[in-house]
Amino acid sequence: MLATVKKLLRHLPALLGVVLFIGAIYVVQKEFRSLKVSDIQHALGQIPTSALVISFVWNLLAYFILTFYDRLATIYAGRMVSYGKVAFASFCAYTLAHNLGVAAVSGAAVRYRLYAGWGLTPLQIGKVVVFCSLTFSFGGLVLGGSILFFEPDAIPFFGAHLPHWVMYCIGAGMWVVVTAYITLSRLIGTVRLFGNTIELPRFHMAIAQVILATVDVGVTAAIMYALLPDAPGLTYPKFLGIYLASYTAGLIANLPGGLGVFDTAMLIGLQPYLEPPQIVGAILIFRLYYYIIPLFLAGGLFAGNEMLLRSKSVLKTAGTTKSVEAIGRWSQPDFVVAAGTGAVALCGALLMAIGLLDIGGEVPNYPDWLSWTIGEMDEFIPSLLGAALVVLALGLTQRVKLAWTGSLAALAIGAMFLLAYGAPLWVPVVLLVTALMLAPFHRAFYRSTSLFAAKLRPGTVLPLIALTLCVIALASFEPKLQTLDSNSFWEAILSPDVPRSMRASLAGVIALGLYALWRLLRPAHTRFTPWNPDAAAEYAALGTPAPTQADGVIWGESGRAAIVFRRTGRILLALGDPVGDPADRISAIWSLRDLAREENLDPAIWRATRQHLQTYGDIGLTALPLGPDGIPIGDSEDTPGPHATHFLVCLAERDLPALLPLLPSLARTCPRPA
Repeated sequence: MLATVKKLLRHLPALLGVVLFIGAIYVVQKEFRSLKVSDIQHALGQIPTSALVISFVWNLLAYFILTFYDRLATIYAGRMVSYGKVAFASFCAYTLAHNLGVAAVSGAAVRYRLYAGWGLTPLQIGKVVVFCSLTFSFGGLVLGGSILFFEPDAIPFFGAHLPHWVMYCIGAGMWVVVTAYITLSRLIGTVRLFGNTIELPRFHMAIAQVILATVDVGVTAAIMYALLPDAPGLTYPKFLGIYLASYTAGLIANLPGGLGVFDTAMLIGLQPYLEPPQIVGAILIFRLYYYIIPLFLAGGLFAGNEMLLRSKSVLKTAGTTKSVEAIGRWSQPDFVVAAGTGAVALCGALLMAIGLLDIGGEVPNYPDWLSWTIGEMDEFIPSLLGAALVVLALGLTQRVKLAWTGSLAALAIGAMFLLAYGAPLWVPVVLLVTALMLAPFHRAFYRSTSLFAAKLRPGTVLPLIALTLCVIALASFEPKLQTLDSNSFWEAILSPDVPRSMRASLAGVIALGLYALWRLLRPAHTRFTPWNPDAAAEYAALGTPAPTQADGVIWGESGRAAIVFRRTGRILLALGDPVGDPADRISAIWSLRDLAREENLDPAIWRATRQHLQTYGDIGLTALPLGPDGIPIGDSEDTPGPHATHFLVCLAERDLPALLPLLPSLARTCPRPA
């Protein structure tokens, strides 16, 4: 029972994100159905140049303030780093965190890579990551508490439905958290939280930390406030309350940039003051300034830094082809997968919103059979392709090759259909450009699925049959929806003009079809064998001596590669790289990650080699170079990590303190690999 509860809790953030996203779609469809692209374009044109300039200046100031997060963090960690390096690390880490979501993970990976190259030890980098993560939350707590006290009615939905005394209590609770943090930093040096010992900063630094975070949130909100036209009653404090509530909803949804959820909350909160096109126009410019432009800049800067590091490593290394290839795999940034996933998901949202945005056109004069086919399908087929693209984007996050192929096919089909349908040219162009950008990076998507990894089984055949039947069933639904003004599948499901039985059947078929598609994209189930003499013999048959102590063996999707592991606390620790068939080793690494998730543990690899460092990075782990004593070393010129032969690979920001005490005993009991 407890294991089932833990499993459900592990999937709760993803489920909550889906629920909030669906709720956002419903609210937009219900409340803002008349919103048109032409109205948004007109609203964008009405934004004064002075407002655009002021907003951009606020944006520059916001990112400038973020650099002092890392500046204070390095002082707190006890290792002073030049401001130029700190600013570079801060810009790259926060830009990636803003756009990809899960800020603590994505920002931590960038910081570990950069600060390790500047000589900080893993423990010092861990302090920097924790300090920055805490600082980021204090601004919302201080300003959120203030808004709940002085402008409680400004909070969307809750302000109008909850008594003021409830809002006051919540605001007071926020202030108590911040006050307790400052007080503890003055009275005691360390606290123990969730099994981890946290060293608090000095009192004056804690004060500076809270003030800095508060100013940061206020300036970030000013970026969008400057873009809004004057509206009676919309003061900056009221807007700040709406912004904080919307941003919090986006964080809870755990979606990249709070996409959809943040925007819908802003629409609802600002609706009493402004017209929807004005709000959407301001949101678009805000996302351009705060998300998109910095992402391209940070991506280019981070990639350039990686190339510079590699070129220096090549000069320092014996110049063999093999060594150059190994260095190239040292730490490849994951911008390709992140950008591809985001672009495909956005294209899916665009296709589902064809009817909502009123961007369909008149069907040109085609032959009767073709005109009938296109004319009858209008918004129904694009909306289905959009839903499929969203599911395929989830597959891209797992680096599934079939998801890459399916995304290209769906984008091409959608573009051709919209061209034939007479939609504005920019819509199919966006789809085709996305496909062309994604196409060259096929090597980034290398995971096989159970559909191709082994012989067909019921768990694979049934979803394939279900998906085929769902496609046939959807073809029979479409002619019955022609009386609707907009017949995208989700509008048909929500429309009161469609009989309930048909709406329920349509929703069931689509849900089953999308689930079947996801099942086909998912890799095979994790295979592992408990450690016993037979498992040891089977592992040794792959050509590597079996260790004397282990908990089990994880197998690749084809069963021809394996990893030995131990369970230690909350960590599933692999004892070295996978062994066996090179073609099956990558799937064994992903199986390690999958088994860790199933058991609510964190994956880690002891004495990994460079061969699979890129794949370890793909599953969200950080590689820390090991010295001769088996202890992680700094990545400085005196101890150059890129030339190390073995690594500790883990979620360093969370698990390194727990692993460090175990390393000396592991170094004594586990022989050093050849």
